[in-house]
Amino acid sequence: MRLSILINTSDPTVNHDYAVLWLDTLSHAWTSHDRRGVELPSSGEMREDGHIVSLCARGADEPLVTLYGVRVDRHGNMTSAQGQATWISHSRTDPVAGFWRLQAVEREDSRATRR
Repeated sequence: MRLSILINTSDPTVNHDYAVLWLDTLSHAWTSHDRRGVELPSSGEMREDGHIVSLCARGADEPLVTLYGVRVDRHGNMTSAQGQATWISHSRTDPVAGFWRLQAVEREDSRATRR
């Protein structure tokens, strides 16, 4: 299953930084679809610890983005649609605090349907 999420700050009218990310729950990978002001590579690895998801660069241990409250039940259903998020910004000394919001859920393996 792939999840499209938007991360941004609590007031996007003041701080226009955002990122649209695809999280692949089967391969534990993520890709960046679109971003502005959130400094990320185009893809990386996803680590889950309870309801906390860390998005890291490939081969790195330190998370670039941390999503809190991500809940997928044992049947693969998303049971939360938003939560808190933090991310690293090279233009700021402290991690940026904001939110994530679920944009879309793709249940089919898109790679199989494109062949």
